[in-house]
Amino acid sequence: MAGRAGRAGTAGRSGKARKAGWFFLAAALAVNLHAAIVSAETVDRVLAVVAGQLIMLSDVTAVRALGIIEPAGDADPIGSVLSRLIDRELMLAEVDRYAPPEPDAADIDREVAAVRARFPSQKVFDDTLALSGYDVTHVREIERQNLRLRAYLDQRFNAPDSDATRRQSLIDDWVAGLRRRTTIVNLYTPQQP
Repeated sequence: MAGRAGRAGTAGRSGKARKAGWFFLAAALAVNLHAAIVSAETVDRVLAVVAGQLIMLSDVTAVRALGIIEPAGDADPIGSVLSRLIDRELMLAEVDRYAPPEPDAADIDREVAAVRARFPSQKVFDDTLALSGYDVTHVREIERQNLRLRAYLDQRFNAPDSDATRRQSLIDDWVAGLRRRTTIVNLYTPQQP
């Protein structure tokens, strides 16, 4: 009988030890999971919504890395590029309403080649595209839209007697009006990395 009681006592202690072991394992996993979540790198996030169109952190990063949009020399390059992307989205919505002619494929090729020329080699360009999540087709589409936008601005704001400063002032006033009439949700704060 003493043997059975001893084994039962040992089994009881063994079961408690197993439960304690599982508890410590679960606690360790929870701590590691929390640490992983806290130190996780943000891959992408929505920075703004312009008339229902999303502008993602990856969009800001890509156009900046590719030299398509340069920061305006601000201390906050993400905010600067985001602001320009918001304006671009507003203007493109107007362009789509009036549908200027499509640019020639050769003009788009020239613009894509200019983007490529900013990089010392094809490999660096390809690596930058890969890091941004873009491909050449995406860059072509951006440059196609840019050419359409330029054609629209030239048509709308090309008064023969206006100089470049006056033209830019007219465009700025127009964009300010678009900002007032359009729902823009800017989720970016400069404290974000």
